[in-house]
Amino acid sequence: MARVIFYSKPGCQGGTKQKVLLTAAGHEVIPYNLLTEPWTVERLRSFFGDRPVAEWFNRSSPKVKSGEVVPEKIDAETALTLMLKEPLLIRRPLLEIGNRREVGFDVEKIDAWIGLKPVDESLQEISENLMKQDLQSCSHAKEHSHHHHNH
Repeated sequence: MARVIFYSKPGCQGGTKQKVLLTAAGHEVIPYNLLTEPWTVERLRSFFGDRPVAEWFNRSSPKVKSGEVVPEKIDAETALTLMLKEPLLIRRPLLEIGNRREVGFDVEKIDAWIGLKPVDESLQEISENLMKQDLQSCSHAKEHSHHHHNH
């Protein structure tokens, strides 16, 4: 049983599925809104570890998609400055468990870290189905309608 501090975008389908998977495995998920969190450079930086800067970015954010922001061409300092101004650029979710922090939802990595096996047999099927899906992305290209509710 782990206590998972989970920063994501409310209403994001990917994030919802990730939380279900964690909860089914008996973990306590404490959700926070990544977009309204008062980030500092140091705190945000601590989630990215030794990953290349390009992996810090949310590939489906409008500015990356439009080519206005090119993650491969940005240094760490600039990336963090941009992300504090526009949290949509931050790859989701950010996870904090104990004193370890991670970015992105890599099922194998998280399973090895805290375990994602369901605690109850009735949840087995749900968990297995979720693990087969692409939990990294926010949604499939066809269903982008939920992005527009905020405008």
